[in-house]
Amino acid sequence: MGKMKIKKGDTVQVIAGSSKGLTGKVIAVYPERDRVLVEGVNRVTRHVKTSETPRGSRTGGLLTQESPIHVSNVAIVDPSDKKPTRIKTKVESVDRDGKTKTSRTRVGARSGKDL
Repeated sequence: MGKMKIKKGDTVQVIAGSSKGLTGKVIAVYPERDRVLVEGVNRVTRHVKTSETPRGSRTGGLLTQESPIHVSNVAIVDPSDKKPTRIKTKVESVDRDGKTKTSRTRVGARSGKDL
């Protein structure tokens, strides 16, 4: 269980599984399970018991919602050419007032541009 390189809000493309080829935005990240929740991908049907709200409207029945997908089955989309890419980390050292500070930025391996 390592550090996840995909963050909430990233645009990813599914590279394996039944939803292969679909793209979507990451809604949530579950690092303890190595899974991500992607908008519009891996949709499943849930059966929810029908109940009545205090106002009298009915809720429940068949609901279609996203299910988490393993992080190895998605790749981040490079903003320059809209194709899936791997992620590299660029480390830069900056001298400020005699102190050296390092900054890490995520970079697409395909184009070398910041993500």
